[in-house]
Amino acid sequence: MQPISRNLPELRRVDGTPVRVLVVDDEPDLAEVLATVLREEGWQVRITGAGAAAVNVAREFHPDAVLLDIMLPDLDGLEVLRRLRIDAPQLCVLFLTAKDAVEDRIAGITAGGDDYVTKPFSLAEVLARLRGLLRRAGMVRTAEGNRLVAGDLAMDEDAREVTRGGELVELTPTEFELLRLLMRNQRRVLSKAQILEEVWSYDFGGQAHVVELYISYLRKKIDAGRPPLIHTVRGVGYVLKP
Repeated sequence: MQPISRNLPELRRVDGTPVRVLVVDDEPDLAEVLATVLREEGWQVRITGAGAAAVNVAREFHPDAVLLDIMLPDLDGLEVLRRLRIDAPQLCVLFLTAKDAVEDRIAGITAGGDDYVTKPFSLAEVLARLRGLLRRAGMVRTAEGNRLVAGDLAMDEDAREVTRGGELVELTPTEFELLRLLMRNQRRVLSKAQILEEVWSYDFGGQAHVVELYISYLRKKIDAGRPPLIHTVRGVGYVLKP
């Protein structure tokens, strides 16, 4: 399978140095996948699988953001967050956890976490949320080129706004990520397997009908009453082209 172009606008620290991210997860394979995605952004990444080690690494590494699992073998993520914030109160923290109960989400945010994603998650969404946290915290500067255009369809990636013919189009987070993938790969046919891998979790066990369903959602919002931009290539996949 060919790699899919991401073409995200480059983010760097305000002083021009690479963003630093600490990944804390006791699943080594998942941590490596996350680290690979972040390094593709040009960021510096450290990995650890335990809470106490995370606190020590952070004191030496001085990360701008932490991807933090709640269920760790020693300290839980909430205690790790408390200790990290003592030294770095402005640190951006995105919780990654298998816990999906409402009370767990509330506990994570109440403890000072900036955002919360449950496993299995979309790698694209994790990256988008992390970039958003860093921007809102004023810790990074954005390079030019964060606007995607296809005909009269336009997407502002930073503001997460989509317009067609100048009219605002309201999209869910998943619809936004799917459209962004199509727009970054204009005129390139993407298979359903490629779309599943990029928009949904790396280990997503769903079927192709999930892609078909979300393509239909997008078409209703993007193409209804207008010349179609999203096209089906029978037996292959989908392509966006004016």
